[in-house]
Amino acid sequence: MRATRLPRLHVITDTRETFAPLAAVEAALAAGAKLVQVRPEDHFTDRAAFDLATAIAALCDQYGALCLVNDRVHIAQAVGADGVHLGADDLPIDAARRILPAASIIGGTARDPESARAARRAGATYLGVGPVWGTTTKTGLPQPIGLEGLAAVCEAVDLPVIAIGGITAERAKLCREAGAHGVAVVGAVSGAADPQAATAELLAAVGESAERSPSRSAVGERERHGPVAGERCAQGAFATGAQPSVASRAHDRLKDSISPDAGFLRAVGEA
Repeated sequence: MRATRLPRLHVITDTRETFAPLAAVEAALAAGAKLVQVRPEDHFTDRAAFDLATAIAALCDQYGALCLVNDRVHIAQAVGADGVHLGADDLPIDAARRILPAASIIGGTARDPESARAARRAGATYLGVGPVWGTTTKTGLPQPIGLEGLAAVCEAVDLPVIAIGGITAERAKLCREAGAHGVAVVGAVSGAADPQAATAELLAAVGESAERSPSRSAVGERERHGPVAGERCAQGAFATGAQPSVASRAHDRLKDSISPDAGFLRAVGEA
């Protein structure tokens, strides 16, 4: 398990209709973000989710960052992601732990000490806790738990807690003071006028360096492969082969079909 290596800032893709997830993710990675969570909307087909995840996994690999997939364990397996984040209605954490590689990061969702301890027993690597404040990036969420609720979960378990929901740079500092290991953001990056600058500000707020991630030229020869490669390197990526990876091909396909202004709509429609 990688609790000690878990980045403090988790950048989550924003796949709502008016946003461009690839552009925002690349800006965040360029600013120094070290973990991206791919969160396809519920209406995404598996093919659309796969294409999005492979493109983002390729970007993460190029920048030396971790890539997680929200909800869809089979998509994470297919693209060779570093792990998953699972909610209460997703595959149980212990079941995912049995089928994913031993080094996989598995995030669980909790709102109170009881659910946090249950996720800990099931084998979670970290906990996503919230919403701490109200948010408009996801519908149907329960009432915010506030900093008091966040602190209660942090005190209940010895796992890294990632606060989510209405996070800004200023609020990220408050979450850290309440005991959180870090924060997860959607709109704070995707909705920013300058996503790269917003990411740098968030990194500073959680105490991580905003140094620029490795450039493509420095790591361009490394490519991500699926589980059939059978072996992870020290950074959690699969071994490199001679042929172009599925991720690089999907990334090229997405580049051809998506304009930054159009977001991911065409990929969803064509899936």
